[in-house]
Amino acid sequence: MPTAYGGGTNTMSVYSIHKIAQLVRKDAEFRERLRTDPVATIGGFRLTDEEQRALLAGDVGRLAQLGAHGYLLGSLGQHKVLGLTPETYVERIHQPMA
Repeated sequence: MPTAYGGGTNTMSVYSIHKIAQLVRKDAEFRERLRTDPVATIGGFRLTDEEQRALLAGDVGRLAQLGAHGYLLGSLGQHKVLGLTPETYVERIHQPMA
């Protein structure tokens, strides 16, 4: 399975997931756009179809399986975006939805 750390083919898209998570953590305007129009907000990022589906579903467990770092994904739950809360983040990071 390709990961950002293993030098696989998904390195750039995993970087994009990490970038989204960092923006959620640092940019209140980005968070609000993500809450109101998530599809358009992530549309400019380089993501695979599977990553986009998992991100929009709040499936952080699957994103972690695909190589995204759980610490960075935690900001999605902390800031309550993409249907996540701190509690659902903990549930989903350990048991992917798909």
